[in-house]
Amino acid sequence: MSGPGGVVRPQPEIRQETEFFWTSGRDGRLRFQACTACRALIHPPQPVCRHCRGRETEVGEVSGFATLIGFTVNHRFPFPGLPSPFVVAQVVIEEDPRVRLTTNIVGCAPEDLRIGMRMEAVFEQAGEAWLPLFRPCAEQPRPAPLPEDTPVTPYLRPASPGPRFEDRAVISGAGASRIGRRLMVPPLELTVEACEKAVVDAGLTLDDIDGLSTYPGAGAYGGFAEGGVTALESALGIRPVWHNGAGETSGPGGSVIAAMLAVAGGLARHVLCFRTVWEATHGELVRQGRVRMPQPAGPDGWFKPFGAVSPAIMLAMNTLRHMHRYGTTRETLGWIALNQRANAARHPDAIYRDPLTMDDYLSARTITTPFGLYDCDVPCDASVAVVVSAAETAPDLARPPVRVEAVGTQIIERLEWDQSTLTHEPQVLGQSAHLWTRTDLRPADVDLALLYDGFTFNCLSWIEALGFCGIGEARDFLDGGKNIAPDGVLPLNPHGGQLSHGRTHGMGLLHEAVLQLRGEAEARQVAGARTAVVSSGGLTPSGVLLLRRDA
Repeated sequence: MSGPGGVVRPQPEIRQETEFFWTSGRDGRLRFQACTACRALIHPPQPVCRHCRGRETEVGEVSGFATLIGFTVNHRFPFPGLPSPFVVAQVVIEEDPRVRLTTNIVGCAPEDLRIGMRMEAVFEQAGEAWLPLFRPCAEQPRPAPLPEDTPVTPYLRPASPGPRFEDRAVISGAGASRIGRRLMVPPLELTVEACEKAVVDAGLTLDDIDGLSTYPGAGAYGGFAEGGVTALESALGIRPVWHNGAGETSGPGGSVIAAMLAVAGGLARHVLCFRTVWEATHGELVRQGRVRMPQPAGPDGWFKPFGAVSPAIMLAMNTLRHMHRYGTTRETLGWIALNQRANAARHPDAIYRDPLTMDDYLSARTITTPFGLYDCDVPCDASVAVVVSAAETAPDLARPPVRVEAVGTQIIERLEWDQSTLTHEPQVLGQSAHLWTRTDLRPADVDLALLYDGFTFNCLSWIEALGFCGIGEARDFLDGGKNIAPDGVLPLNPHGGQLSHGRTHGMGLLHEAVLQLRGEAEARQVAGARTAVVSSGGLTPSGVLLLRRDA
């Protein structure tokens, strides 16, 4: 499949353990690694079977038949060799429906595709690789139902004697830098600005800080990091006795949970946690040719050869499946976008504050079906920081601290985006269920919700996962937007969220929660707010925190 001018799509990275898969199509056959003990197909290839943990495997041929379980028509994200718009799809393999492939559909117009269609593999050569594409079978049986997801069964650990680690830590300060589109300032400058504000807010000095924690840390993250702990320590000379920086943690809020563990264990007394994004400026510098776009490694290699180059594309397929199974509509998602915009109008720093109507939302340009422009958050430049302190320091702090009632971090689903949950944002169900095992509070006790909204559907997924309505009931819960309004049963993202305030990657939600619980949110203050749930993460390992005002 070639694009304009005969441009051929890039080939996937071929490694020793994946060579059999990417080259098997040379003879028109589809092959997978299989466990010799339980006969499960193993994809992506692993040295052990995740189902029975057997270590004896072999490569075997399958029929090439599959069932279409999701698709999206991408309009926004260009990809060499695939003229836009093009279809990215997911199929389950007939011999083992637990195995899914991200792929492209050929031989069928997008408007003729239906979930449950029977498909067959065909292959296209891309360099040394043979990419498995799929087309509808000539004879179509009755559409197959969607497979069921893995049951959510949170791990219940017996309570340990003595105080919980959540009781030994407080959030003592919060600060945020400037926020804007293409500020064209170095990201570390924003980091320092937010961190200094958070420390002052806590009534501390930089010399009091003995821990640093950040997400995702230094690395090839482009506009999503500023250099991590190393860069901030080099700038400020803090000399921490404990530090943490990692992308494989419980989302952006994972840096806060790690800091809580550090102060609870006596490794530090005051940990400065920070998150910086400079995506808007970075994108402009890439366009100008002044910096290069980083090339991430890892599981992306299984879906990016098919043009799935954005989280929007992957999450759009989960959204379509939720619509297919539960009757969710675009209007359902629209109420989230409208709520966030109305709330942002009361925040002087929000990037988008102009009124938004349902007609505006529905008529906006398509990004990747079913997402339109206003389903997607706002790239920006900003930094957010909080200070996590040992609970015994609370009497000496400048402001009443915010307590952490409970955290939820359990991973239940597979981490690979295209192998995870079918009908929700990946990595929300297990974390949400885990949260409620660590507290006697229930969803009805929550006064406001600060829920990750990289896309409208992220927010919907958290609402259902956390139990504010039943699984599949968001359509009725969100209808009209009254339930999530500032005076509703679940005030949602009162600062405008990432959809209108700006993509601060989860930490902006925590910052707003702190202000709300301290009664300092000014015109957007939710009356009587004493408890708040804050989620972070989007498609990645995530976490959720339940916060409360100091008694």
